[in-house]
Amino acid sequence: MNIDEVRVPRKTVIAGAGVGLAAVALAACSSGGDSGSDTETASSSGSASSSGSASETGTGSGTPEALTKTTDVPVGSGIVVGEVVVTQPAAGDFKAFSAVCTHSGCLINKVADGTIICPCHGSKFSLDGAVVNGPASRPLNTEAITVQGDSIILG
Repeated sequence: MNIDEVRVPRKTVIAGAGVGLAAVALAACSSGGDSGSDTETASSSGSASSSGSASETGTGSGTPEALTKTTDVPVGSGIVVGEVVVTQPAAGDFKAFSAVCTHSGCLINKVADGTIICPCHGSKFSLDGAVVNGPASRPLNTEAITVQGDSIILG
């Protein structure tokens, strides 16, 4: 067969190019995190469970795994661990909230300048979960935590 005899329909070429462009567009729109210097976040690795679910228990012992350490949560600020925001409004006063924004369900990804910030529409919440600036109209959902020694346990 001669190379000149091979013909690829125009629709096939265009469709293939569209798939490639769609993949590039999706990659460009994915959330890669914010590298701003005022961002204080923690990934779900480290002391949190490896699957990102903070509610899982440890290795069969029945003891819950630590969400984070008390020393990782700055006084007057907070961190995001998976889908949980942990704050410390005052020394020794730890609070936790769902990192799912009550406005449209976006995942909160940072705490800066004493404010919990949703990246999607700019909703801001105080360190006690109350709405500071909309469009969210409801506070963040509270998560139960327990402080055991220097560990913060979800539940």
